[in-house]
Amino acid sequence: MRPEILFPLFAPAHTLPGIGPRLEKLLERIAGPKVVDLLWHLPTGLIDRRSRPKIAEARDGEIATMEVTVGLHVPPRTKRLPYRIHVSDETGEMQLVFFNARQDYLMRILPEGARRIISGRIELYQGAPQMTHPDHIVGPDDLAEMPLLEPIYPLTAGLPLKAVQKATRGALTLPPDLPEWQDDAWMKENRWQGWRASLIAAHEPQSAADLAPDAPARARLAYDELLANQLALGLVRLRMKKRPGRPVMGDGRLRRKVEAALPFALTGAQIRALAEIDADMKASHRMLRLLQGDVGSGKTVVALLAMLNAVEAGFQAALMAPTEILTRQHFATLQPLCEVAGVRLALLTGREKGKQREDVLSATANGEVDILIGTHALFQKDVAFQALALAVVDEQHRFGVHQRLMLAEKGGAGTDVLVMTATPIPRTLTLTAYGDMDVSKLDEKPPGRKPVDTRAIPLDRLHQVMSGLGRALSTGAQVYWVCPLVEESDEVDAAAAEDRYRHLQEMFGDRVGLVHGRMKPADKDAVMARFAAGEITILVATTVIEVGVNVPSATIMVIEHAERFGLAQLHQLRGRVGRGADKSSCLLLYQTPLGETAEARIKIMRETEDGFRIAEEDLRLRGAGELLGTRQSGLPTFRIANIEAQKELLAAAHDDARLIMERDPELETERGKALRILLYLFERDEAIRYLRSG
Repeated sequence: MRPEILFPLFAPAHTLPGIGPRLEKLLERIAGPKVVDLLWHLPTGLIDRRSRPKIAEARDGEIATMEVTVGLHVPPRTKRLPYRIHVSDETGEMQLVFFNARQDYLMRILPEGARRIISGRIELYQGAPQMTHPDHIVGPDDLAEMPLLEPIYPLTAGLPLKAVQKATRGALTLPPDLPEWQDDAWMKENRWQGWRASLIAAHEPQSAADLAPDAPARARLAYDELLANQLALGLVRLRMKKRPGRPVMGDGRLRRKVEAALPFALTGAQIRALAEIDADMKASHRMLRLLQGDVGSGKTVVALLAMLNAVEAGFQAALMAPTEILTRQHFATLQPLCEVAGVRLALLTGREKGKQREDVLSATANGEVDILIGTHALFQKDVAFQALALAVVDEQHRFGVHQRLMLAEKGGAGTDVLVMTATPIPRTLTLTAYGDMDVSKLDEKPPGRKPVDTRAIPLDRLHQVMSGLGRALSTGAQVYWVCPLVEESDEVDAAAAEDRYRHLQEMFGDRVGLVHGRMKPADKDAVMARFAAGEITILVATTVIEVGVNVPSATIMVIEHAERFGLAQLHQLRGRVGRGADKSSCLLLYQTPLGETAEARIKIMRETEDGFRIAEEDLRLRGAGELLGTRQSGLPTFRIANIEAQKELLAAAHDDARLIMERDPELETERGKALRILLYLFERDEAIRYLRSG
């Protein structure tokens, strides 16, 4: 249960001043539905109204606050013209300009002959200063009411800045004084204030320096958020490690058969990763390990050999993948190897129905299936194992921490969990997303994989690309053509996949196929199967083919509007080719002129195929929130912390959380109780359930 002291912060946003049903919807879009969401929505700029020039000193473009005498009102002759009011001081005269103005209202707030203080942006019009729609107009006695420093917040269409400022001022009256959860010495070292004072300071910047990530108030709040994240992962890890595992030790007989059947020798990185996995499986606590491998580094083989270790010891193993295409592909890859070793393999996706499904379920429950491969269907209640010892989860960032735990529960007494991701993740992000896991890295390519020739071509040379394709197809090549969107959208003038498909069909006939995310899984799989079988030679696709699709005969990857993709995505897509013995190429088609970031991305793609270097560059160019192309569910999104700019804080939070877990694993000391409040504050409630007394 959330502590009562936090209730006011989790009230709906419409309880704040000035927020009605219409603004509430807009506010939810940019911040969230609760008061606390607005507190985490920090300003990104500052309006400084402290400059007090005379009219003669006013400079074009500056924000100025001026005391003036109101002169003549000049109403417009037609509705299209502005309403003008002359104002003056002892140094000169200027005009205030209002469009679509109501005369009675202007006469009331700016009566002729009165003294007024006005604040807004100065513009020079035909050499003379003027101010259009002043932001503030007050009498000389009411100057205290005018904010001389105003925070600027990120907005969305239809949401006025003043409404967000007013609601935030209301929200800032609600935070209670909370017990301090930060270490005293660490606070002093960083010159940080308490949580509430830091929150108020972050929303009331006094200069541009206060908006930087290293400003004390912001750094303090970011550290709170990072510590909540690291502590939550630490509690999950502790719970997993505490639950008794079972030592699993195979005798190597099945492994030897499979290794003998492989067309290549294992790489040094694969041998190293397997040794780490074996050591974990042998131990009496549960394994929770991340296997990070670049595109084509041989993760699937490592996973199979790890699963065989469980089977040799008399247990079962399961492999779960995020999509049906990928699941069926794993099945097709592993089946011949399992046959060699006499291992019983079965498949379970949403498509297996009726008798077929029942047969798989009963065989799994009876222990007649050694390895079960499936989609999310493996989570379902009716899936029971006789003795599940190892669960392998592929493409982790589509699954959250919670789902990792659910799968591990399937095995009852301590299932080991191995997570595979083909997205190389920089170390900083590995901490935020997988702080609860040990990490093995596959950083070598299997022997014989040729580098992919990567070229960047402007879209206006599309006709040359088309004629080049014609020549390549006549030699028996197969081509992926990736488009960024499914259908035309007002915002994005991308060549939609369906249009490109029709265009390519006109040129190359029935040899062209189409897959995109809106198709039914069975239809998508059917097209993919025809492509894998060579019946289709050009596959037009959206990014649904990004993950794990394996067609060794495909040697050309065309990525249209490459400037719209993140680096990690471009790297993933390129990894679909270069899987066979033939030379492969990747064409990045881009719209000119290229922005600075897009140009940097394309340059890196041409320089390297090292996924780990690409991931670091991607983080530098884009920041953590966007890192995996689209925001994937398993990666935490931070509201305050900026992972790239605050790497040191993340490392410190990681160490701090480890220390807390060692000294006070149940969070029962004074600081521990305060840390529980921190976890609730950042909505890491899930983690508190893992405390014995929580």
